Amino acid sequence: MTHKDLEVWQKAIAFVTDIYNQTANFPKEEMYGLVSQLRRSAVSIPSNIAEGAARQSNKEYIQFLYVALGSLMELDTQLIIAKNINFISEESLIELQLKMEEIGKMLNGLIKYRKSKL
Repeated sequence: MTHKDLEVWQKAIAFVTDIYNQTANFPKEEMYGLVSQLRRSAVSIPSNIAEGAARQSNKEYIQFLYVALGSLMELDTQLIIAKNINFISEESLIELQLKMEEIGKMLNGLIKYRKSKL
C-alpha cells in the first residue's frame, strides 16, 4: 500500500484542483500574491502526506501529517482573506471549508492511528 491508496491523499489531490479552479479568475496582480499562497498551501497537503508515507518511521510520518494539517489551516485562513476582499463568494468559501473539514478529520484520524502504532 502506498500513499496513493489513502483516501485522504486522494481527496487532498482533488482539493488542489478545486483551489486551482477557484483561483483561476483572481485578479492578475494577485498571481504572485494570494493566488500563489493558496496554491502552494493546497499542494503542500497531499505532498506532505506522500512524503510522510515514504518515511521509515511512524514518528516521521506523523510529523509530516501534522505539516499537512498546518497547511490545511493556513489555506483556511487565506480563503477567509480571499472572501473578505471579494475574490470568492461566501458560498464558495463554505463549500471549500466543508471539504477542508473532511480532509482535516481524515488527517486527524490517520495521525491518531499512526500514534497508536508507536
